[in-house]
Amino acid sequence: MATSPPYLTHPSVPTGGALRRHPHWWQRTWVRYGALITLLAISGLVILALVREQTGTEGFLVGLGLAVLPVPLLIAAFRWLDRVEPGPWRNLVFSFAWGACAAALIAIVANSFATRWIATATADPASADTLGATVIAPVVEESAKAAAILLLFLFRRRDFTGIVDGVVIAGVTATGFAFTENILYLGTAFGTDQLTGGSGIASVTAATFFVRVIMSPFAHPLFTVLTGIGFGIAALAGQRQYLRRVLMPLAGLLLAMGMHAFWNGSATFGNFGFFAVYGGFMVPAFGLLTWLVIWTRQRELRTVREELPAYVAAGWLAPAIPFALGSMRARRLAREYAGHHLGKPAARAVAQYEAYATSLAFLRHRGRRGRAGADFVVREGELLRALWSRREVARPALEYAARVTAPPVPAVPPWPMAAPYPAYQPYPPYQRHPAYNPYQS
Repeated sequence: MATSPPYLTHPSVPTGGALRRHPHWWQRTWVRYGALITLLAISGLVILALVREQTGTEGFLVGLGLAVLPVPLLIAAFRWLDRVEPGPWRNLVFSFAWGACAAALIAIVANSFATRWIATATADPASADTLGATVIAPVVEESAKAAAILLLFLFRRRDFTGIVDGVVIAGVTATGFAFTENILYLGTAFGTDQLTGGSGIASVTAATFFVRVIMSPFAHPLFTVLTGIGFGIAALAGQRQYLRRVLMPLAGLLLAMGMHAFWNGSATFGNFGFFAVYGGFMVPAFGLLTWLVIWTRQRELRTVREELPAYVAAGWLAPAIPFALGSMRARRLAREYAGHHLGKPAARAVAQYEAYATSLAFLRHRGRRGRAGADFVVREGELLRALWSRREVARPALEYAARVTAPPVPAVPPWPMAAPYPAYQPYPPYQRHPAYNPYQS
C-alpha cells in the first residue's frame, strides 16, 4: 500500500494550536442552525402574509408566476462565476432565503414606518414618498441584504476567500430580495388592472414586467455586488490589516446605497430620466463589474497553476494536474471522461477533487503572503487527505484532459535546426588489447 507524502507547511504559519474548550449550549451547531431556520421560516410566513394582504390571492399568484422567471437565470449566472472554487449550496440557499424573507420583511416594515413618519412630520405625502424611495429605501434595503454577507463572512470564513465569493453571495442574496419585491410590485399592478380594466400590452402589469423583469433584473444584484466586493477585498486582507478589513465592506455598502439611490431617483429626472440613467449609467456599470469578476476568475485560475506545482514536487499530485486544474475546459473534460468511463459517482469524485485542489492552491497562496490563519496546517492536511482518497479516479481523468487541451507542438520549429547529436552510448565500445608481455622490448 502506497504511503502518502509528507505535508507541506509554510514557515510563516504557526503549527501549534490552543487547547479546545467545550462550547456553551448557544455555541453548538445544531442550536445555531435551529435558530436560523426558525428565524427565516417566521420571516417567510410574515412576508407571505403581508404581500398577500397587499396584492390579494389572485394578484399574489400572478406576481409569483412572473417574478420567478428571472430567478433561475440569475442563479445560474452566479453559479457559473463560482465554478473555479464552488461554494457549498447551503450558503447559496441561506443567501437566497435571507434576501427573500428576512431582508424583504425588514425593508417592507422599515420603509413603511419611515415613509409614514415623514409624511406625518412634514404633512406632505408626495415628498415623503420621494424621500422614502431615494433615501430611506436604499439605506434600509442594502443594509438588510448586507447582513447576509456579514453573517457568512463571520461564520463561514473558510468558504469566503475572495472577491468572487463576495460577488456570488451578494448576488444570490439580492436575487432573493428582488424576487419577493417583484411579487409585490407585479401583484399590485395586476390588482390595478383589475380595477381599471387594463389588459394586453397597455396594462400596468405588462409595463411593470417589462421594466423590472426584462430591462433590469440585474438591478438589485448590481447594487449589492458592490457590498460583496468590499467584503471580498476584506477577505484578502492580512490578519493584522484591521483598518482594511473594516473600511472596505463599509465603502462597498456606501457605494451600493449611492447607486441604489441614484437608480430610484431616476424617475424624478423627467420623462426620459429612467432611460438616461439606465443607458448611461446602469448598463456601463454592469459591464464593468462583469469584466472585473471574469478577470478575477481568470486570476484565480492562474493562482491554481502557480501554487499546485509545489505539491507535485512533494509527490502529492501528478505533473499534469496543475495545468488541467488551471483550465475550465480541461476540468469539464475530466468530469466528462470520468462519467463516461466510470459513471456519475466518478464524475462527482473528480468534481470534488477539483474543488479541494483549488481550495488547497488558494490556501497556500494566502500562506505564502502571510494571510493564512492559525489553522493552516490542519486545513492543509484535510485537503491533502481528501485529494489522496480520490486520486485513483481523478488522476487518469485529469491527465487525459491535460493531454487533450495541451497546446499543439509545431511541426516545423521556428528556430534553425542544429546538427544532429551522435547516438548516445552509456559506455564506449569495448576494445580488445593484446596480451601484456613484460619481456617485450
